[in-house]
Amino acid sequence: MNNFWAYVLVMFAVTYAVRVIPFLIFRKKIENRFVRSFLYYIPYTVLGAMTFPAVFYATNSFLTAVAGVIVALILAYRGKGLFEVAVFASLTAFLVALLPF
Repeated sequence: MNNFWAYVLVMFAVTYAVRVIPFLIFRKKIENRFVRSFLYYIPYTVLGAMTFPAVFYATNSFLTAVAGVIVALILAYRGKGLFEVAVFASLTAFLVALLPF
């Protein structure tokens, strides 16, 4: 039980440090365009890096996953909304799974 509180304390310290250190380092508004654009795209990049590999393990078949990803990329490139992309990608994966191979 002693280790439990040590783990909780370390977890608290790391979480707190990650949230406080940027406030201590950057006291003024960031004016650099490169840094601002870099920070703007970080959430999208992290979300993509976390979810994209999981797409290929969402079905039992790699072929159905690839078909869904291809449809999703085409629809997203054409400017369709998130709901429409998700529905048609899922529907494509489902229909490809029904094909006799």
